[in-house]
Amino acid sequence: MSLLGADGLARCPWGNTAPDYAEYHDTEWGVPLRGQDALYERLCLEAFQSGLSWLTILRKREGFRLAFAGFVPEKVAAFTDDDVARLLADAAIVRNRAKIAATITNARAVVELDRPLDELLWSFAPSQPRRRRPRTMDEVPAITPESTAMAKDLKKRGFAFVGPTTCYALMQATGMVDDHLAGCFRAG
Repeated sequence: MSLLGADGLARCPWGNTAPDYAEYHDTEWGVPLRGQDALYERLCLEAFQSGLSWLTILRKREGFRLAFAGFVPEKVAAFTDDDVARLLADAAIVRNRAKIAATITNARAVVELDRPLDELLWSFAPSQPRRRRPRTMDEVPAITPESTAMAKDLKKRGFAFVGPTTCYALMQATGMVDDHLAGCFRAG
């Protein structure tokens, strides 16, 4: 069930909980996204979000972009132990050693891919939209067979911090699936 925001727009309930969320909901979440750097960034940010609020990640997004060389995989793949030390001291990002290491590992995996990252990721998007738009957040899954298959494939290719839940969040965020609730102004 969508909720009416202070601006009069009906949004998915989470989209009305903070101005940052409303902006993200209205302009990015569920919008089809293509391009290696853009998808690599979103994959990394979804991994950093694991166990945290997405609002924390949104508010640190510019810090992440500066710290990780604009999320250009070729640049991040060249990061050294000195870069890891720099990142662990950077309060503008989430300072989690495992997630920082995964971001570098994933950059190296992107560089080694045998096909473009967006082609690989989008190959897991469902071929048909679901028959009925969800009406409540309880009807939105956390994982799907497609996100499970994506996670398995990415792990096989050397990616880290890419479980089925993270992959499904990536699919939602980048428009591979459309989970805007019935009644939301973004529901098509």
